[in-house]
Amino acid sequence: MNKTVTRQGGAVRWGLAALPVALGLALGGCTPGVTQGTAGGAVTGAAGGGASVGAQDSLQRCSEPLGTLAVDDGRQQAWWGPFTQATRVTTIEPMVRLVVQQSNCFVITSLGNERMEDRIGRITQFQRNSGEFRAGSNQQRGQRVAADYFLEPAILFAGAPTGGIGGGLGGFGGGWGGLAAGMIGAAMRTSATTVTMSLFDIRSGVQIGASEGSSTTTDLGASLAGLGLGTGGGGFGGLSAYQQTPQGQSTVAAFVDAYNKLVVAVRNYRAQEVRGGAGTGGLLRAPR
Repeated sequence: MNKTVTRQGGAVRWGLAALPVALGLALGGCTPGVTQGTAGGAVTGAAGGGASVGAQDSLQRCSEPLGTLAVDDGRQQAWWGPFTQATRVTTIEPMVRLVVQQSNCFVITSLGNERMEDRIGRITQFQRNSGEFRAGSNQQRGQRVAADYFLEPAILFAGAPTGGIGGGLGGFGGGWGGLAAGMIGAAMRTSATTVTMSLFDIRSGVQIGASEGSSTTTDLGASLAGLGLGTGGGGFGGLSAYQQTPQGQSTVAAFVDAYNKLVVAVRNYRAQEVRGGAGTGGLLRAPR
């Protein structure tokens, strides 16, 4: 690796060609490796029926399910394309489904995910009509469970800058590692994600509840790119994950925040009553 060193007024100025090495030393703890079960994000563990394993302690829970649920997969929403391009996040629905099942507040159905529904439908038709399956396989009609409610997660914005974190991490002293650490400390940027969740009663179409969730994160990769230290090539490509991961992790945390708030609201649900009956004109009647 080439490096450029010039002297100006007795001070040493390191060229950008040497920065990948310096940053590699400063981020020595980020060497590639695989360790299972240590992600430590906002969503962890598993769920099986009403049982939950390894869920975050902060997750709201219900003593019994409030009904059955269909979860929108988001792929038909206007925000989906720009979000997935910016963050490389390929889906949010499985994460939402895991959180919901861990909470035991709703029984999850496959409805809401068009791709999943299409595949389950084709499998069902094949098992029912092909004649290849054993007698008693119970593939007749009337086996599916209907959804009572529809949950629509939505991302209002993700990765909006909220400010920078200057200094820290040892300043610029201490050679290569100190130089890199100082630059990283100066470059770190905090960003925010805000999401919403809306819960609808499928039979009536009435919105039962809605919530907002938010999270902030430190985005190193985007800040380094802003300094002209892009994440591609030159031994620096290993930092590309910093540009992608923070927004995705922040989005996950924001959805958990929104879901916790929604559960608190619906556990205390009180139906709205409209005098004369809902959908019959209401009290704010226009002149006729």
